[in-house]
Amino acid sequence: MKRVYGVIGIKAKMANWNADFTGRPKSTSNGDIFGSDKALKYPMKKMWEAEGKNVLFIKSWKENKNGIVPNQLGERYAMLFNAIDKKKTTTKEVMKNLFSCIDVKNFGATFAEEGQNISITGAVQFGQGFNKFEDTNVEVQDILSPFADSTKEDAKQSTLGTKITVDEAHYFYGFSINPKNYDEYKEILGSEFEGYTKEDYEAFKKVALTSATAYSTNSKFGCENEFALFVECNDDACYLPDLSDYIEFDSEKRSVDLSKVEELVGDKGDIEVHSNPYKLKVITTKTHKNIFTGKVIA
Repeated sequence: MKRVYGVIGIKAKMANWNADFTGRPKSTSNGDIFGSDKALKYPMKKMWEAEGKNVLFIKSWKENKNGIVPNQLGERYAMLFNAIDKKKTTTKEVMKNLFSCIDVKNFGATFAEEGQNISITGAVQFGQGFNKFEDTNVEVQDILSPFADSTKEDAKQSTLGTKITVDEAHYFYGFSINPKNYDEYKEILGSEFEGYTKEDYEAFKKVALTSATAYSTNSKFGCENEFALFVECNDDACYLPDLSDYIEFDSEKRSVDLSKVEELVGDKGDIEVHSNPYKLKVITTKTHKNIFTGKVIA
């Protein structure tokens, strides 16, 4: 399998795709709103988990004397595989188990537990997803709780909370997939390990098109996959920059112009585009599919 480059677009309407620790949409020091790569990976991992696939780096819980608390990394590993025995478990065995987890196979891992110290650079790498919509406003809603403040014995009124959203935002994440990141592990793990395969890519592609739409929480309802671009390279001599920088977004028309991307890619690879045709106009000469149905858009 050759390199793949692309862009994933997420729309947020009266929702908060990625909040900072104050509850406001994450932004740079100059006020540009963006979403971190973690915000995009999380619904992907939740979707894989729901499909019954092994996912290592996701929160799970246990009950102990302190109540219900998150598992440690080694405990999460033991939930999926056998617990690590310092005397018997080999690094090769742990590495094979790690690569059997679909999130590790795509995004890599840092695993320092029970005498093991393994660092895997993932085949799939994301940039930060910057909002390209020019007129985004942050909305703060007051929410009345049905309960009084439990910290005040003389409380006569129920407590107030807030819900913070954006009225509209369009996040675009550039990504790259480099299967050669795993070549060194083929020598270590032997013929059983095939590296990053076409099947791995198809599993990634599926969640890249649907996971944000599928993942609905109170703050994420209104967030959905609205755009995806995949460039499958023709050969190994294909090196492209962050393609999200070359996408032109018209905030007034809600349109995406891919002219610069197509010029940049040229004959280096095959371009495939997916979008929400009901809400987003895409200017492209390449294969263009409905992101919900998979049907080609005329």
